[in-house]
Amino acid sequence: MGACNSPQAETETPDIEISEEELRTHISTLASDEFEGRMPFSAGEEKTVGYLEAQFQNMGLEPGSGDSYLQAVPLVEIEAVPTTDLIIQSDEEELKLTYRDNFVALTRRVTDQVEVKDSELVFCGFGIVAPEYGWNDYEGVDMKGKTAVVLVNDPGFGTQDSSFFKGNTMTYYGRWTYKYEEAARQGAEGVIIVHNTAPAGYPWGVVRSSWTGKALYLQPEDNNMSRCAFEGWVDIASAQKIFQSAGIDNYLGMARQADFKPVSLGMTASLSMEVDYELATSQNVVAKLTGSEYPDEYIIYSAHWDHIGVNEPVEGDSIYNGALDNASGVAVMLEIANAFSKLEQKPERSVIFLAVTAEEQGLLGSAYYAENPIYPLDKTVANINMDGIWFLGPMKDLTVVGYGQSELDEYAEAAAKAQGRYIIPDPQPEKGYFFRSDHFNFAKVGVPALYASGESEQMEKGKEWTKEQNAAWTQKHYHQPSDEYIADEWNFEGMVLDGELLFNIGYRLANERNFPQWKSSSEFKAARENSLN
Repeated sequence: MGACNSPQAETETPDIEISEEELRTHISTLASDEFEGRMPFSAGEEKTVGYLEAQFQNMGLEPGSGDSYLQAVPLVEIEAVPTTDLIIQSDEEELKLTYRDNFVALTRRVTDQVEVKDSELVFCGFGIVAPEYGWNDYEGVDMKGKTAVVLVNDPGFGTQDSSFFKGNTMTYYGRWTYKYEEAARQGAEGVIIVHNTAPAGYPWGVVRSSWTGKALYLQPEDNNMSRCAFEGWVDIASAQKIFQSAGIDNYLGMARQADFKPVSLGMTASLSMEVDYELATSQNVVAKLTGSEYPDEYIIYSAHWDHIGVNEPVEGDSIYNGALDNASGVAVMLEIANAFSKLEQKPERSVIFLAVTAEEQGLLGSAYYAENPIYPLDKTVANINMDGIWFLGPMKDLTVVGYGQSELDEYAEAAAKAQGRYIIPDPQPEKGYFFRSDHFNFAKVGVPALYASGESEQMEKGKEWTKEQNAAWTQKHYHQPSDEYIADEWNFEGMVLDGELLFNIGYRLANERNFPQWKSSSEFKAARENSLN
C-alpha cells in the first residue's frame, strides 16, 4: 500500500449505462406504500432488505459480509411519550408547552418511565465546549439536576465573520447530536435546543415529525443512563417567552460573547414520559466485487435504505415514503453496482456496495459499520455516499458537501469536467450537511469521504429556478408523507449523469495505487494518519 500527496493521472473509464428505466423501477418500488416508509424493525424493512439482496444476487455480486449479504446491527427501539405538558415554572408564572406544537422530547434511557421534576433551567449559550476556540459555554456551572437551554448551530452563524468559528459554515459543535452529547458529559438532567428555522436548516415541522414516535439507537452497554433523562427541542415563540420571563432580551447576542457564562433563568422544568423499548436487530446490506489485483483494498459506495416509516398523518397520509430521501440514492447505487458487475475486466481493487440502516435515526447503520468494519479501515481507500439525488433534470454543477476536506475534491472536479460540468462547494454550509449523512461516520474514522451531486443549476432553467425548487421541496416535502415518487414529475436525466459521474470516480480509485489524503486543514486528517501508521 502506498499513500501519496496528490492524485495520479486519470484512469480511462469505460462506457457504461445508468438506466433511467431501472432507476424508475427501483424508486417506484422502494418508495411505494407497500414498503411502509422503510422503517427499521417493520415489515417495510423486511421487504427492503429482501429487495436489495435479490438485486445484488441477480447482478452476480458476492455477499459482502462473510457468506451473507447482511451485517446485523443491534439496536434498541424506544418510544417515549410525554404524559404531561412541559411545565416551565417561575415564582411569578407558569408556562405550559404542548407536545408537538411547542416542544418535542425523547429519552435514550432504556427504562420504563422518565420523571423530571422542578429541574432548574440554565441558559448555556450554544452548549459548546471547544478548547481550540477558547470556548466553554458550561464554565463554572454544576449541571447536576439541571436542564440546559441551548441555541442551535454555532456562534458564528449569521455574523458574516468567517474567522468566528467558521462563520456560516456549521462545525460539528453546531449539530444537535453534539449538543445532546455535551449536555450529558456535563451531567445535565435535561437539555432543550431552541429551534430557529434558518440556523437549524429545517422548519419546525421536521422537528415535529422526526423527534416524535419510535426512535432507534445503537444498543448501549449502560442502558444510556449516562445520557440526559430527556433531550428535546422547543419552538422559537415559546423560547422567547421563557427568555422574556427571565428578563433576557438579547439572548443571541449574549451567547455570542467569548466571555459568556451560564445563566440561571430562575425557572424550573417538569416533564413525565412513559417509555416502551425493545431490543432488536436491523440489517445493513452489503455486496462485494472482488478486485483482480489488489483484492484487500476497498472502495465503498454507501446509501441509506431507511426512512421514517408510518408516523403522524398529514392531510390523511401517514406513510412517509422517502422517495428522494433516500430511495433515489439507493437506486443510483444499485445502478452503479450493476455497471461494475457488467465490466468485462474487473477493477483492480475491490468495490463494496453498502446499503445502511437507521440513517434517519442518527446515522446508526454507518456508525455501527465504522465501529465494526467488515473491511479494514486502513485498507479502505475512500467512501462515496449517495443521499438524495435530485429529480429536477440535468445539472451544470456538481455540488460537493464538505468541499476542501480531502483530495477527493480533485477526483470530483475531473469527473465533472469530463461531463462539461463545474464543481462548487455546498452553497448552504450553515446547514451542516457534511454531518448529516453516512459519509460522516467514515470521515470520523479517517476514511476520505465524498458526498456530491448536482443540485444548484439546472442546465436549461438556471440557478434561480433550481434554488426555488430546492427551497420549496425542503419546506413542503422533507421528512413528510409527500416525499413520494410521482412519475410524470420526475426528470431522471440528472440522476443518470450523477450516477455515471460517481461510477467514474469509483472506477478511477479502484484502478490506481493512490490513497487520497485529507487536506492539512481537515479535522479528520489525524484519524487517517493514525490508522495508516
